[in-house]
Amino acid sequence: MSEALTLAAEGTDLFSVAGKVAIITGASSGLGERFARVLHGAGATVVVGARRLDRLEELADELGERVVPVECDVSVDAQCARLVDAAGERVDVLVNNAGVCPEGRGEDEPLDQWRQVMDVNLTGLFAVTQLAARKMIAQRAGSIINITSMLGLVASAPINLASYAASKGAVVNLTRELACQWARKGVRVNALAPGWFLTEMTAEKMFGSADAMEFLRRNTPMGRAGLDHELDGTLLYLASDASSFLTGVTIPVDGGWTAR
Repeated sequence: MSEALTLAAEGTDLFSVAGKVAIITGASSGLGERFARVLHGAGATVVVGARRLDRLEELADELGERVVPVECDVSVDAQCARLVDAAGERVDVLVNNAGVCPEGRGEDEPLDQWRQVMDVNLTGLFAVTQLAARKMIAQRAGSIINITSMLGLVASAPINLASYAASKGAVVNLTRELACQWARKGVRVNALAPGWFLTEMTAEKMFGSADAMEFLRRNTPMGRAGLDHELDGTLLYLASDASSFLTGVTIPVDGGWTAR
């Protein structure tokens, strides 16, 4: 009997992250907070980073043990190092969720805004990844999950998100590159590309407008936005041994948006 079948026969949960140490950036609200709750609920110790330390401490107070809150702006190198150091000697899972999403037409977007988006969404992601990967390579095991966007796979039009779409597209190909570099070192690198979900970032401009919601429903084959729990399974799949032979892949969870 194969190893996988043996595990299934013994009732081992392939999706378990019990005993693992996970770092989640951008964990003070929205998807990042949800990811922290899901991984913690599945048994992991979660090191949660974000700029708003007060929200992280509230999350830690609510969840209790196995939560380490760390103030972290991923565009600041020293803070990235402090976040990864807080995990201790071992890092099993990294979820790169921190991001910003200002609007901007290509001909009008200020270069300072462009640079800020790249600093957070791409350079900051790489900085945390590089530090965590060094620990994963040393232990010859680890899963890195980059949170990109369906707008890293297709254009954002008619919404004007030049810098955001560019940064998320870059994350998709960085995921491929690092996956190939580290595949034989025991480190898997994949990406999760959410579609429209209600978060602090999308609440006003998308979910607060009847016209925007009609646009969402019309252009999503499933005719609706994602529900809170509909990223949980993919997250656990990528974080756990269930995806042990998967690397370099971007999985869109978008109700069919990118399949059109």
